[in-house]
Amino acid sequence: MSGNSARRQAIRDVRAYVPPAPSYTAAETPGEIFGENVFSKVVMQKRLPKSVYKSVMATIEHGARLDPLVADAVASAMKDWALEKGATHYAHVFYPLTGLTAEKHDSFFEPVGDGTALAEFAGKTLVQGEPDASSFPNGGLRNTFEARGYTGWDVTSPAYVLENPNGNTLCIPTVFVSMTGEALDHKTPLLRSQQAMGEHAERILRLFGHTDPARIVSFCGPEQEYFLVDRHFFLARPDLLNSGRTLFGAKPPKGQEFDDHYFGAIPERVLGFMMDTERELFKLGIPAKTRHNEVAPGQFEIAPMFERGNIAADHQQLLMTTFKSVAKKHGMACLFHEKPFQGVNGSGKHVNFSLGNNELGSLLVPGDNPHDNAQFLVFCAAVIRAVHKYAGLLRVSVASATNDHRLGANEAPPAIISIFLGPTSSPTSSSRSPRARQPRPRTRAPW
Repeated sequence: MSGNSARRQAIRDVRAYVPPAPSYTAAETPGEIFGENVFSKVVMQKRLPKSVYKSVMATIEHGARLDPLVADAVASAMKDWALEKGATHYAHVFYPLTGLTAEKHDSFFEPVGDGTALAEFAGKTLVQGEPDASSFPNGGLRNTFEARGYTGWDVTSPAYVLENPNGNTLCIPTVFVSMTGEALDHKTPLLRSQQAMGEHAERILRLFGHTDPARIVSFCGPEQEYFLVDRHFFLARPDLLNSGRTLFGAKPPKGQEFDDHYFGAIPERVLGFMMDTERELFKLGIPAKTRHNEVAPGQFEIAPMFERGNIAADHQQLLMTTFKSVAKKHGMACLFHEKPFQGVNGSGKHVNFSLGNNELGSLLVPGDNPHDNAQFLVFCAAVIRAVHKYAGLLRVSVASATNDHRLGANEAPPAIISIFLGPTSSPTSSSRSPRARQPRPRTRAPW
């Protein structure tokens, strides 16, 4: 079939589109389903002995060393809860250097001597797994005979049940390390950096009179942009199918010149997709908050509420997986490529972050009188100093051929690293002077 014929057939198929039946009912309350598939603190408090629950909470909230004696109790409760949710397998989920999510499924059921099967899940199985690491990127860290890899339970990120038409699976977030302790994933460096940051943040807080501050953690909220394309058009384009972007084609007669798509009315078909995805995200405890049209035609954005950095990173991977599966149900393809179409804006993942704890709130928020708030100024200066000193590392973390060519018109390029503190009054100016308030210039680090 020629290209023109394939496109005409795709258009006919699109016009014949029939939306799927809604997966929710009018009687369903979104607040009630939130987190129903998550082995959350509330679930643990109900199912674990009080001493075991306190031990797990000490690890999550204060970074205490995990007591191996509690692992069996947690594993047993987690197994019973997952079986009630219809799970037949469990999987240690990790994030290798491929940039993708990896998992190996194992069945809860093991045969016994009388010809039946018994569901088992021991504490040592929960804490540590042993997938083959020989085929994952390792950066040349080890020899072939040291290719064994280990997954380790990340207690700070809750386990969850992932639903699938072909069966449910208990997913356990884990780190992935070599037999000699080198990080083979993206989660291990994140947890190590969190630990280092927390130690030094608490050291500074003690200098300001906080004798026993609660653990300092980072919070972030990634704003995910994406494109939606009808699957008939998607499957008719081998370049989109194989690379996630177009490699050839004509510029559309109308692009984003008028900015009329941005924050415009959400199309009915897209809104149906969004409502379905949000329902699935709620069940997984992902706090989806905002949805809207983005700048480019066919581009949209979802923004969740902020969470602990480690959990937010795990939820971001889950979000992308959910979007792709739900889009297929609605006859569309969801594109996360940074620059799928030439001539219009690409898709970014803007991350808002802060540092703090439940007692002090955000350490990067000034008080009523910022000039007298020495604690805020110290942490603010530390962030500015870190961006200046380690700008190269920040740049490397986002540098790629696709991301560097992502934008089409409306935002600063990723090659520019800048800090903007906002306008402020000049400390030496008089309130009677018409020039009393002067904006502080933005600092920029060109690369």
